[in-house]
Amino acid sequence: MKKFTTDRKLILVNFAIVFYFILIWLTNIYKVDYALIRVFREILTIPFLIAQIIFLVIGINYLRKNQKNYYLAISVLALAICSFVTIGSFF
Repeated sequence: MKKFTTDRKLILVNFAIVFYFILIWLTNIYKVDYALIRVFREILTIPFLIAQIIFLVIGINYLRKNQKNYYLAISVLALAICSFVTIGSFF
């Protein structure tokens, strides 16, 4: 049971990070420009960038050591793609 809760928490965190960067991308595409959105974007972007790398490493190690979970593998793959696109946008 404990492993199930760890899997579930890791899946939720991975998808939350991916969802945050998708929201940033959508606000940029649709030119949504409100002061409150800019404040939250400035406050949360650097912590989410750091968390993105940390949880990608944690997710890959967790998948290697434990039994394969389909949803966890999808969330780690989505986080890896999001990391590649996010970090690639800097160069």
